[in-house]
Amino acid sequence: MELLIVVAIILIIATIAIPSLLRSRQAANESSAVANLRTINTAEVTYLSSAGGNFGDVTNLIAAGLIDSRFTGAVSGYTFVVTTSTSDYTAVATPTSTNSGRYGYYSTPDAVVRYASATSGTCNPCYPTGMSGSPVQ
Repeated sequence: MELLIVVAIILIIATIAIPSLLRSRQAANESSAVANLRTINTAEVTYLSSAGGNFGDVTNLIAAGLIDSRFTGAVSGYTFVVTTSTSDYTAVATPTSTNSGRYGYYSTPDAVVRYASATSGTCNPCYPTGMSGSPVQ
């Protein structure tokens, strides 16, 4: 009987603690995604000055030694894609699942990181039409 009471108390504590732990991990992934987008913005400015006025995608930035090779896969629950044209780029951070993050993030050459709520299980697309999300505070 005492053992059943102890098990019941442990289950109650676990029921309270696990959702809080998951929310904390989600918030940590989101903070990491914003920081990584800021790193990509800094790398783009450096790449721009050394590549004759052109922006680079993820593989260009890795080859130039401006970001880690880990950006080719998922980093802290987010995948990163940089789409470039000669005078413009869009860096996008997309959560790998809804448990990884609630928001998708993106940044353009203005270096403002913007976000919008995920609309599906894989957050595809994460943004309103035209990528007009709100800036991260």
